Amino acid sequence: MKIKEYKRTYTDEWDFRTSDTKEYTHSYHTYPAMMIPQIARKLIQDYKPKGKLENILDPYMGSGTTLVEAKIQGINAIGTDLNPLARFISSVKTTNFNEGLIEKYFSKTINAIENYKRPENVDLDHITNVDFWYSKENAEELYYLTNIINTYPETIRDFFLLALSECVREVSYTRNGEFKRYRIAKEKLHLHNPQTFKLFINKIERNIKGLEDFNKINNKSKVVIADFNTVNEIPKHYIKEGSVDLVVTSPPYGDSKTTVAYGQFSRWANEWFKFENAKKIDNLLMGGTKIKDFTLKTESIKNELKEIKAIDEKRYYEVLSFLDDYYKSITNVSKAIRKEGRICYVVGNRNVKGVQIPLDYFTIEAFEANDFKHIDTFVRSIPNKRMPNKTSPSNKKGANVTTMVNEFIIIMEKI
Repeated sequence: MKIKEYKRTYTDEWDFRTSDTKEYTHSYHTYPAMMIPQIARKLIQDYKPKGKLENILDPYMGSGTTLVEAKIQGINAIGTDLNPLARFISSVKTTNFNEGLIEKYFSKTINAIENYKRPENVDLDHITNVDFWYSKENAEELYYLTNIINTYPETIRDFFLLALSECVREVSYTRNGEFKRYRIAKEKLHLHNPQTFKLFINKIERNIKGLEDFNKINNKSKVVIADFNTVNEIPKHYIKEGSVDLVVTSPPYGDSKTTVAYGQFSRWANEWFKFENAKKIDNLLMGGTKIKDFTLKTESIKNELKEIKAIDEKRYYEVLSFLDDYYKSITNVSKAIRKEGRICYVVGNRNVKGVQIPLDYFTIEAFEANDFKHIDTFVRSIPNKRMPNKTSPSNKKGANVTTMVNEFIIIMEKI
């Protein structure tokens, strides 16, 4: 039987190559594989469902791009993510902090930095291999800033802590441009001079500008940040069945360990701030737990799965574990959407052992099994998405292949 192929529309209207992707609070914090705000904005504006648009859901919200865009447009939104750093970023980005209070305590911060004295009894025992990842001087400076910020009012404290979160990672000995925890080569450590205090001040100044622009938009829309796992369920006290008008999201393209290492990227802040499960995030995300008892059935990618299994059975089961979780999540998300409601999924088709998996086809197939019809899939090039574009399918040095150069924007409607 011939495998069904779904419509793809190739266009450059979704590329946004020259757009400012750091508008408003989108500037606050880096995060792996962030969906650019222009895509979320265009999807909300151009593909709103028939009837009302009062509730938007992002079931894999990451750093909260969709939630910020929903709030800007005056639409209520709810997002969920198992990564505490993602929830922290999303919460701060969608909060209208008092600018006057922020400026007041920013001045206090600068004064504290100017009068810096090395802290005594630095307690960083909760940081794994702290001496391996930080110089003594940088660790003390970060510790000093943390203690200063923790004396600030709760209403603004997180604004400062989020800027510190970026510094915690960038000040460390981690290699630039990496999501995974790779230390700078020993012979290059002497070149590492991050200037902790200057870096922190620059980030606060950047974020204040974003906050000022964000606060100019005055509406009463509400944002809810949640931590439920859509693979298991969508709790009815958060979302009643059939209550969501629109889903705008960019789900993971595979398990975190072998695609984008969300857990490793986030571990710097998750450990520093003692967030829960700091070392276990990758295991908790979709496909993080390997299983061999699968519920999914697929025609759209069965040939690709056969190829992978023939090459490497272990990787085959890793891929299946992710797809099974993804399918369960889609089933639960489908129940939350009303009739004639729409989903907009931005996905990438990753390579595994040299075999490209058409995740867009699988996504459409899964939603069709839950009473959705396909409207269109737009193919865009990835000019500036912060994610690895090469991987090593054989884990051999230098044996790299291109992973993703395109994204697929899937639009479907519930029948």
